[in-house]
Amino acid sequence: MEILKISVGDLLLMKKKHPCSSDVFSVLRVGSDVRIKCTGCGRDLTISRESLEKMVKRLLPHAED
Repeated sequence: MEILKISVGDLLLMKKKHPCSSDVFSVLRVGSDVRIKCTGCGRDLTISRESLEKMVKRLLPHAED
């Protein structure tokens, strides 16, 4: 299985919805653990990269400035 190329600012479309009913998260920090923020309610969480890659449905690249 290939490693996802995740970078800060990317938007992640998840397989399951967050309790606030949003399924899009933005990436705040990348490493062995990834910090993501819900775009619906603003809650942020840190999750292992391995777990995150199983939860991601699609990667939506961030807009270039």
